[in-house]
Amino acid sequence: MCGPLLRRFLGRHLMLCLGLGIVLVMSLAALCAPLLAPYDPNALHLDHILEPPSSMFWLGTDRLGRDVFSRLLYGGQISLWVGFVAVGISVSIGTGLGLISGYFGGLVDEGIMRGVDIMLCFPSFFLILSVIAFLEPSLTNIMIVIGLTSWMGVARLVRAETLSLRQRDFVSAARLSGCSTCRILLRHILPNTLAPVLISATLGVAGAILVESGLSFLGLGVQPPTASWGNMLMEGKTVLEDAPWLSFYPGVAILVTVLGYNLLGESLRDLLDPRLKK
Repeated sequence: MCGPLLRRFLGRHLMLCLGLGIVLVMSLAALCAPLLAPYDPNALHLDHILEPPSSMFWLGTDRLGRDVFSRLLYGGQISLWVGFVAVGISVSIGTGLGLISGYFGGLVDEGIMRGVDIMLCFPSFFLILSVIAFLEPSLTNIMIVIGLTSWMGVARLVRAETLSLRQRDFVSAARLSGCSTCRILLRHILPNTLAPVLISATLGVAGAILVESGLSFLGLGVQPPTASWGNMLMEGKTVLEDAPWLSFYPGVAILVTVLGYNLLGESLRDLLDPRLKK
């Protein structure tokens, strides 16, 4: 009984299962880095500098003799942490402003939406790059800046849903029964906007990982010796011909992780919002 049902589910939602599988594997690998890493990520093995992949160092070593596999695992913790925290900030801001804008309308809606339009006038990566250039490059600053510059899409989605929901009978009944505005927004409208927010958040993690990797590659992100996939790429670019593994493996990790979150987000979109099915 379970076999045919499982095959049918996999057949209909193959991309969802593939994306979820990638996300789970990458997340568990990063979470279990202290257990899986054979060496300390910052430990120097000066007699094994730029050693290619071997049985002792599975993915080789870098210019300081540090184990690439161990640094890749610990770098995953940083990259995923940036993605989750930045998306948490952007979703919180975007959801709050979207609810207020859609529910109250009028000048409130106009003011918030014009603010969104102004923010969208600036290319997001260059806006982040400009802000980070004036701040001290640090993990905390990166997460905050990415979150504060990526909430506009969530705000628009939640506003659109709220505009549709505020005229529904259950919202009118709650209003007539004397429920406060805060209660209506949090208990009656917010739960019905979670599907598009979840989809946007899933895709947002992939975007945040790419932004962090780009900043770290430019030297404005996570600073050495702390490992992140972006600064591992940066460290490998100067010896790309002699030690291609230094850039290859972090690049693959970024590619696979972003692909997993994109597959998961697109599949959730098709599953949770039938209007967007192809």
